[in-house]
Amino acid sequence: MNEKKTLLGLTLDELKTVAKDLGMPAFTGGQMAKWLYVQKVTSIDEMTNISKANREKLKEEYVIGCMPPADCQRSIDGTIKYLFPAGGKFVETVYIPDKDRATLCVSCQIGCKMNCLFCQTGKQGFEGQLTVAEILNQIYSLPEREKLTNIVFMGQGEPMDNLDAVLRATEILTSADGFAWSPRRITVSSVGVKNKLKRFLDESECHVAISLHAPLHELRAQLMPAEKGMPITEVVDLLRQYDFAHQRRLSFEYIVFQGVNDTKAHAKEILRLLQGLDCRINLIRFHQIPDVPLKGVDDRKMEELRDYLTGHGIFTTIRASRGQDIYAACGLLNTKYKEAHS
Repeated sequence: MNEKKTLLGLTLDELKTVAKDLGMPAFTGGQMAKWLYVQKVTSIDEMTNISKANREKLKEEYVIGCMPPADCQRSIDGTIKYLFPAGGKFVETVYIPDKDRATLCVSCQIGCKMNCLFCQTGKQGFEGQLTVAEILNQIYSLPEREKLTNIVFMGQGEPMDNLDAVLRATEILTSADGFAWSPRRITVSSVGVKNKLKRFLDESECHVAISLHAPLHELRAQLMPAEKGMPITEVVDLLRQYDFAHQRRLSFEYIVFQGVNDTKAHAKEILRLLQGLDCRINLIRFHQIPDVPLKGVDDRKMEELRDYLTGHGIFTTIRASRGQDIYAACGLLNTKYKEAHS
């Protein structure tokens, strides 16, 4: 028996084609789009303005493609980490409420090929690409879905390494016939992947976050093997070709490691690297992961770096640590769940 296809992740034009191929009027595609992306139904039977006969036709070949989370952990600070089924495995999604904002950190791959030294997901290796439906399902099936104000592609996986699916997901999220979000509510991160980052910058209007973590080639290559394929200097040269002075925002993520990248000399190199670029820096505390010798720094050191960088012209913030009483770092809940069910 053929596996059924998913409706979630299809554009309006594709939904019209589905309707036409099944012998339904073209406007049925528009009805499906509204049921999916406005009403967010969980079954085809809920599409009540489509005739029962046509719903039966749809059900023979299609499912919605939404799946509830398999597990979750709740932090005392309100952060919730969900584990969603995907490709026979699981991916992590983190819901982060903060006063009048609620951000969702979504994954785009099962595991990751980048193998950054400080990342638990990288230790798992690469296990598969998420489909558009599996990316969108993290939002679609989120219990707190209606509270969301922002989405960040900063979960498991490198977005540029699954670029077609990420572009399609952001297209549906921002389309008037989809979720109808502003692209200014979505940030997509990258370590920098040659050719792919340029394509993303050309084809999307979403905000961009670059995983920096070290301003010098040799040091960044030790922390992030991707540096060898696309050095941070090439990333910055590419970014200089785009306008970030208006609505679209560029930020650099910088995890601070004790005795590795935390000195004033490193801060000066950051300033030199990013000179004249319209951007901001987010300093991130590092929290220990198993079998990695890196250590975080204290608040004083974080504040020194922030004040020095801001004082020299690059607006810099310290990202608040969230969910530290749960498995909040990428990959930890997934690892724990696999161990418990193996």
